[in-house]
Amino acid sequence: MSWSWRFETATGALVDPGEVGGADFSAQGDAESWLGEVWRDLADRGVGQVYLLEDGREVYGPMSLSSAE
Repeated sequence: MSWSWRFETATGALVDPGEVGGADFSAQGDAESWLGEVWRDLADRGVGQVYLLEDGREVYGPMSLSSAE
């Protein structure tokens, strides 16, 4: 089982995971923890929303990375 994130701009254009440091994870919790640590950096690099994938199947999303200020 492999967990990963699909990255998109705020308008829904795909962002190459290699350009923003995306990775594959062996557990959902690891993927979610990683996102919790790096979401600000991803947003600074143009990622506006993410989807969690399990073996390529969408689990949830879109989840916005814009901070509520």
